[in-house]
Amino acid sequence: MPSFDIVSEVDNQEIDNAINQARKELAARFDFKGSKAAMDWSEKDNKIKLSAEDANKLKGLLEIVMTRLAKRNVDLRNVERKDQAISSIGHATQELVIKQGLDGDKAKEVIKAVKEQALKVQCALQERQIRVTGKKRDDLQDVIAFLRGKDFGVALGFENFRD
Repeated sequence: MPSFDIVSEVDNQEIDNAINQARKELAARFDFKGSKAAMDWSEKDNKIKLSAEDANKLKGLLEIVMTRLAKRNVDLRNVERKDQAISSIGHATQELVIKQGLDGDKAKEVIKAVKEQALKVQCALQERQIRVTGKKRDDLQDVIAFLRGKDFGVALGFENFRD
């Protein structure tokens, strides 16, 4: 039976490249000369930590990082912004969490939307992805077209299409 997987993943190498480009831009920008603004990418935790002297510099740093991520084709729907933490002396930090895989609620929402279409396919949640199987290839292509037309708040990718 034909099948494919619905995933929501971000390429860590592209994030690393975007962070390196953002660091180069940060070093070249006049408004950040002599500043202690920094960004740290933790691939293990899927987090980008931004820190700056004040909220205005943090806002500029966030803009640089988000622009670089967008230019590297990282879907910004998978980047979750945490609240800014501003200390009493004015130092500001913020974390950006990169969402990898479909969590339980989003996966259930996608499965429910596919089932409401009354297509002859079955959906099964496997770890952090959804396996869709059907008897006809055309049914699977209809599912892909339907999902591309809807916005679930995360980037959806389609992998392992098999006949």
